[in-house]
Amino acid sequence: MIFNLDELSPNQRYFTLTQSIVPRPVAWVLTENSNQSLNLAPFSYFSGVSSDPPLIMISVGKKNDGSMKDTRANIIERNEFVIHIPHKEMAAAVTESARPLANGESEIDAQQLETVEFEGSRLPRLKDARIALACEKFRVEDITDSQAMILGLIKAVYVDDELITSNDNGRVTIDAEKLSPIGRLGGNDYTGLGEIITIERPR
Repeated sequence: MIFNLDELSPNQRYFTLTQSIVPRPVAWVLTENSNQSLNLAPFSYFSGVSSDPPLIMISVGKKNDGSMKDTRANIIERNEFVIHIPHKEMAAAVTESARPLANGESEIDAQQLETVEFEGSRLPRLKDARIALACEKFRVEDITDSQAMILGLIKAVYVDDELITSNDNGRVTIDAEKLSPIGRLGGNDYTGLGEIITIERPR
């Protein structure tokens, strides 16, 4: 079957793409509201962009009423944000944090999630997240009236010590199985890490 995207509505395109581009990593993004409370929201149109400079991308749409999502507004207005890589046990909390709240209300308070100081960041990080990236706004590109691509400059990375190992070359590595990240599928579905396939890269 061929899906001609020119013939599909935006919603139909969304459902086709989110079920085709899988699995997608989940960015659990913490920002600061104008009243200094903390906002937390998940995004799966998300990827690393560059290591020099160290850039990361999230794609953020608008609310159903056409207003700007809090994450987007907060990054534009206050520059800093923290991206967490949630693990399997966090999947329900990630989903719940997508529930619409009134402006200025905190998903962190609503779910009673604990934060701790994040060295290298003005903002805290989630205590139970095993990886967190402290970011500054690098660029915001409006793709359409409703969609924006936000590029963040990564200033610091927190990795839980339990994930750190060293390989034969003495290079520090992160144990993906211990991280146990979730990936986004279509609809209501996530996936765990599953089988790890190791293939030697050509030299």
